[in-house]
Amino acid sequence: MKLYYSPGACSLSVHITLREADMAFTPIKAPTKTHKLDDGTDYYSINPLGYVPLLELDDGTRLMEAPALLQYIADQVPGKHLAPANGSVARAQVNGWLNFVSSELHKSFAPLFNPTTPADYKPMVAERLLSRFKWVDEQLAGQQYLVGDSFSVADVYLFNVSNWAPMVKVDLSGLANLTAFRAHMAQRPAVQAAMRAEGLIR
Repeated sequence: MKLYYSPGACSLSVHITLREADMAFTPIKAPTKTHKLDDGTDYYSINPLGYVPLLELDDGTRLMEAPALLQYIADQVPGKHLAPANGSVARAQVNGWLNFVSSELHKSFAPLFNPTTPADYKPMVAERLLSRFKWVDEQLAGQQYLVGDSFSVADVYLFNVSNWAPMVKVDLSGLANLTAFRAHMAQRPAVQAAMRAEGLIR
């Protein structure tokens, strides 16, 4: 398999999950600013939308969208328990969290990263984003992970997206449960290995 990624982007969640799954893959850097691979290939020729992640299977099939890829990987290695069984209530909860992180958190960062966003609009976006993180903080009260005490791919996605908060001056330091969650996640060997490989930590 090949994973097309951009350092620190949402593709990091897929990178981490592949390492959690102990699956063989080749990481290929596809920077979202230049859209040029190291060999000079135009990334748009691989993904016309230009964004990451993209997972190319050994048969050439190309899959996109982080929540879908996270579940696909988890389902390839059921013994790793990266997601609950399909059809279970717990799986529906994980799906719910993946959708929430995608629509309420991930997408909400876009205007804050966009230099063309009007300056007077950004504070409103940041305030709404922080309110969503506060809600997540409340849900984490008394539990280690998003779905009870069971680690899942939803936790990886939340960790990945919450990493962007300092870049756009969204202060999460007052959210004790989320801070503890992030610290715990940061200690996972697969998280550290993926972040080190992407040059995000030493």
